[in-house]
Amino acid sequence: MTDSFLLADAPSGTGSMSTADSLFTLEPNQAPVAPEERAKLLVDPGFGKVFTDHMAIAQYDEGIGWHDAKITARRTIDMSPASSVLHYAQEIFEGLKAYARPGGGAALFRPEANARRFQASARRLAMPELPEELFLDSVRQLVRTDIGWIPPGEEGSLYLRPFMFASEAFLGMRMAARYLYIVMASPVGSYFKGAPSVSLWVTREYTRAAPGGTGAAKCGGNYAASLVAQAEAVRNGCDQVVFLDAIERRWVEELGGMNIFFVFDDGSIATPPLGGTILAGITRDSIITLARGMGLTVREEPYSIEQWRADAESGRLTEAFACGTAAVVTAIGSVTGTEGGFAIGGQSVGPVTQRIRQSLVAIQRGHAPDPHDWIEELG
Repeated sequence: MTDSFLLADAPSGTGSMSTADSLFTLEPNQAPVAPEERAKLLVDPGFGKVFTDHMAIAQYDEGIGWHDAKITARRTIDMSPASSVLHYAQEIFEGLKAYARPGGGAALFRPEANARRFQASARRLAMPELPEELFLDSVRQLVRTDIGWIPPGEEGSLYLRPFMFASEAFLGMRMAARYLYIVMASPVGSYFKGAPSVSLWVTREYTRAAPGGTGAAKCGGNYAASLVAQAEAVRNGCDQVVFLDAIERRWVEELGGMNIFFVFDDGSIATPPLGGTILAGITRDSIITLARGMGLTVREEPYSIEQWRADAESGRLTEAFACGTAAVVTAIGSVTGTEGGFAIGGQSVGPVTQRIRQSLVAIQRGHAPDPHDWIEELG
């Protein structure tokens, strides 16, 4: 489908204004949260429970393209019960963060990578591709508008959730002709709190994705299908579920919402290869680059659950960690399944995991140089 867009030539709505060099018209929230109330919310925002005053929104219509792009007050969405997303699940999303800078302002981490992955997800779900410049402008302008919502402290950030769904009202089985693109922002703290490492449950009954499916797309259906397995993990006293491949049920793929890495006694690192069933994590890609820059050998290769157990028990495997935008880098301390369990290292954060996490976070938060040009500074 075409990725062209047509934006209004003049601001629309009472109180709207043009933002210099922006594709989005700003319509300020006329009833924002009071500063003192906002300060209270930012003390301990949790994750994904508090939302800012504004959102970005744009509409797509077949034959017209993208139009009516706005930064406007966050509000509910009027939808027909026949909206095709409710029946055929044409929906995709992204996740990225804005960080407060030491000298003031904010910064985004690799937003262009999210924009490209959003386009790849759209192609797989037969949806129109959002132009990269429209994606980038939406997150930039929303952060600039709601910059006061970034929590203080080293664990705080502004989590951005761009998403798109089919909004056309019809029940026929075909690609929709109308879509809504929205970006919400949520001040967040640490994703995992308390224990230095997480415990995993190996599900044998459920799989996350199969070859030829939507595993490489960031769409809600993948996550909905993982929830029953995550509930299984919790029932068995574990924090997260880890999925095996759909064919042989023995090759480790990824967690419910995170990629995974293994650290060995020779200092090398391995991670399951991308092949259409695993999401191409931006944090994953960044870690591979950082680790190689540290002189570490990084392999992208299949790793079986049997080998994982054997290596952990022999001491060949010294650390394992999960990674993602929300979790950043989180140590894995133990693995359990129907065939028993095993511990990894001292069930704590290992030195390689710690070094990689510190290196990544230091770049994201402006405490270290950015040799890869991953950071985009915002005023």
